[in-house]
Amino acid sequence: MIKGLIVYGKNISDEILVELFLSQVTKQFKRGKILQEIDQSLKNKDKEAFLRLTDELKFVS
Repeated sequence: MIKGLIVYGKNISDEILVELFLSQVTKQFKRGKILQEIDQSLKNKDKEAFLRLTDELKFVS
């Protein structure tokens, strides 16, 4: 409990932890999906897709 702060019976620190957890899981999922697409673009020798996806990866990481 953060100095007694309670919102509708829920501990704010618990809510923050849940939000951080969900954010991290979402980021990991997106990163994994982009990495798979990068692998596929390399297999297909698709330079445009590779460049686009690596730029996208920079913003997710």
